[in-house]
Amino acid sequence: MPKLKTRKSLSKRIKITKKGKALRSKAGRRHLMSTKNRKRKRNLRRKAIISVGKKFIKRAMPYAA
Repeated sequence: MPKLKTRKSLSKRIKITKKGKALRSKAGRRHLMSTKNRKRKRNLRRKAIISVGKKFIKRAMPYAA
């Protein structure tokens, strides 16, 4: 059986935890940060758990945990 290819665009955007959950960065941190308050910017620093599309992620990243 040949090696499976990893979708590089997806592997650069998400991280798989040891338990198999997928983490992503939140949107809205690229520019216009001066208008956002401190609490909002602090919450944007956190990673978000991806709740849908687990089947797709597993197929796109076959060698992830």
